[in-house]
Amino acid sequence: MALSNNHICPVHNWIYNLSCELDGPLSCCTLDHIPLVSKCGTLPPESCFFSLICSLGSFMVMLVGLLRYAHVIEHYGSSLLNTLGLGAGWICAAGLIMVGNFQVDHAKVLHYVGAGVAFPTSMLFLFLQSILTYRMAKSRSHYWTGHLRSILAALAFITLIFSGVFFVQQSFILQHVAALCEWMFIINVLVFYGTFTAEFGAISTDTFLVLLKARRTPKSYKVESNSPSMSHVHSHLENLAMM
Repeated sequence: MALSNNHICPVHNWIYNLSCELDGPLSCCTLDHIPLVSKCGTLPPESCFFSLICSLGSFMVMLVGLLRYAHVIEHYGSSLLNTLGLGAGWICAAGLIMVGNFQVDHAKVLHYVGAGVAFPTSMLFLFLQSILTYRMAKSRSHYWTGHLRSILAALAFITLIFSGVFFVQQSFILQHVAALCEWMFIINVLVFYGTFTAEFGAISTDTFLVLLKARRTPKSYKVESNSPSMSHVHSHLENLAMM
């Protein structure tokens, strides 16, 4: 939609500024028309859909994070990594809400704050879930799922780094590459979330019951009186009394 309204340049276009003279002002490509994800949702009417998609995406991230948290508790038990994964997913959802509802051309600071929250926490979520997949693996297919998630997480990390490095450059070409890396990062993240489909297919009401009943059980250091060590102590005291 943004492309059809001439709000961004096409991905295949690598000529900036010069294309203004060749094609006319309607298809002019400048630094403001680089097809970054945020630029695709800056101006109406696409800005309305951008906010809607980000809001729905934020809700889905929270839902997936909660379902994954419950699934891990049911099949693996309580884990610090699982708790961190849930927190990272929900913080990412909060950042995504800010990205979608504060467009970069109208509220740049808040938009970049949201992006600065959403991108790192999404990477943290991917890494934690990859580690949990290996820890929960019990069959060859589970290990292959772990390999796939690790590859997707690595690709997402690489594209995110390249996107950030090229984005701050003044070159039109490098910023265009940054836009491509940004889209590749989002695609990798979406495919990663799609790998939960098989696991979520086995979720039942028992999973939610486990989630509701999940409590951190405090460790008890109380020693039972009938334990062997206590029996030995009692017998030793009796011998001393007889002496």
